[in-house]
Formats: sequence, structure tokens, C-alpha cells
Amino acid sequence: MTVHLLSPTTMAQPVPYHHVAVGTGTRHVHVAGQVGTDSEGQLVAGDLASQVAQALRNTALGLAGAGATFDDVLRLTFYVTDWTPDKMDEVMAGIGRVAADLAIPAPMPPASLIGVACLFVPDVLVEVEATAILD
Repeated sequence: MTVHLLSPTTMAQPVPYHHVAVGTGTRHVHVAGQVGTDSEGQLVAGDLASQVAQALRNTALGLAGAGATFDDVLRLTFYVTDWTPDKMDEVMAGIGRVAADLAIPAPMPPASLIGVACLFVPDVLVEVEATAILD
């Protein structure tokens, strides 16, 4: 396995993601920001949880295209528009909807959530990037 996830006991616990990922592979996979659109480019819904779920589905498709899965992910980055802390429940609900189907590890790989004013289209509420390593 090329990815080792860990959370040293000296760091804050519990969190829904690991604090550290160590990658030993040589092929880097970078999945560009994925949003809550279907294969036709249409938004699946107007709510944050649904868009998070679809963005993660799209991230999984990008990983698969490179021969990777969420087990190979070193880091996830979530960009959420008009962020306020009360939106965390919706983000976690979206992750929860697809975690089992996409085999997203629990806890997840290291992750950051960054609040932004807007994304490239007004109705897009979240964008997800992934970095993975293979071989």
C-alpha cells in the first residue's frame, strides 16, 4: 500500500479525518476541483449536502480514470461558498451519503475545508480536489 494514514495521539482527537498521510509511491494523481454536476454538466440539486455527495462521486470517477481509489488519496480539499460553521452538518451529511458506496476510509484522509466567497458558477456550492499517489 502506498498511503499510510495516521493521527498521532498528541494531536486533537477525534476528528473525521486523519491528521497525517505518508505516501511512498511514484505516480502522483491530482483530481481537479469536482463539483455537484452530473455527466451532462447539470447541477444535481441546490442543497450543499447533495452537491458534496455528487462532487465526491465525480472525484471517485476521476481517481478511477487514473487507476486510483480513495485508498490512494493523500489529501482532500473542500471549497465551500459563503462558509459559516453551521454548514458543517450539511458537509458531513453529504460525505455520509456516499462514504460506503465510494469506499471512503473512516476517518478520511487529511482534509481541509476552505470557505470562499463564490466559485466559478453562482449555484455551485462546493468544489472538491484530491491528491493521490500510486505505485
